[in-house]
Amino acid sequence: MNVGRTRAIAFAGFGSQNPGTIRIADAVFGSNPSIPREVLAKAFQLDVKLVRFLHIVFGPPLW
Repeated sequence: MNVGRTRAIAFAGFGSQNPGTIRIADAVFGSNPSIPREVLAKAFQLDVKLVRFLHIVFGPPLW
């Protein structure tokens, strides 16, 4: 989601000693700093309320 007036660029990199062990839900909905809810809702075609719920479920522990 580009919030500015210039072109947006995305970089992706993959590398792991154990490929496939990263849980996408934890990485996306539990990231710190968190990804804005509006961006996740648009990217996954979800309702913002559902994204809020997923942040609660997969977010970092509150301890």
